[in-house]
Amino acid sequence: MVSAIVLAGGSGSRMNTDKAKQYLTVGGVPLIVHALRAFQESPVEQIVLVVREGDEAYVRGEIVERYEIDKVTAVVPGGAERFDSVWRGLSALQGNVQEQDIVLIHDGARPFVSQEMIRASIDAAVSYGACTVAVPVKDTIKVVDADGFGVDTPDRKTLYQVQTPQTFRVPLILEAHKRFHEDPRPGITDDTMLVEEYLKQKVYMVTGDYRNLKVTTPEDLVLAEAFLQER
Repeated sequence: MVSAIVLAGGSGSRMNTDKAKQYLTVGGVPLIVHALRAFQESPVEQIVLVVREGDEAYVRGEIVERYEIDKVTAVVPGGAERFDSVWRGLSALQGNVQEQDIVLIHDGARPFVSQEMIRASIDAAVSYGACTVAVPVKDTIKVVDADGFGVDTPDRKTLYQVQTPQTFRVPLILEAHKRFHEDPRPGITDDTMLVEEYLKQKVYMVTGDYRNLKVTTPEDLVLAEAFLQER
């Protein structure tokens, strides 16, 4: 079974709007729909959509049913933190967990995930157990000390900007989340860090795309409209 968890629980505070960013339109369609359509058209067999608590009925009617995303098997409320939301998504997956099962975890605010990324992520997770879409950084990166001075300049050739989807064998990511909930540690920001920290699992880098941006600010929304016109 290949599944996808799409996280759409953001508030849109940095958009300076009362409307959650995932419901803002790009090309006349809600942002979240672009991501859902990508998984609808992919080898993914079921989609679990994690939304803001209280939005479940709206999303079922105005997103899932209206845009005919029939691979969505569950719409569940998210938790206080990202890891809580992912855990709820994992808990809503249908079927008994098998060793070969794969799950893609994706930010719903990234509307331009491609079929190539999805398929490459599935293949890499089958081969390596864990992977993430990522792109090489373009700029020089500085490590800065507490006083605001640069203290190191890492080799740019070794640095990647992590995107989503992040893809795993289901038993692997389940075990990582269980250990995290039993022993939460600070400084962990995404699911790849969970498997690295708790399971000592290496994460393979799948080639992403600079257009696979996460729409967070009004400027990002303008970029998303431009990318959509290019396509």
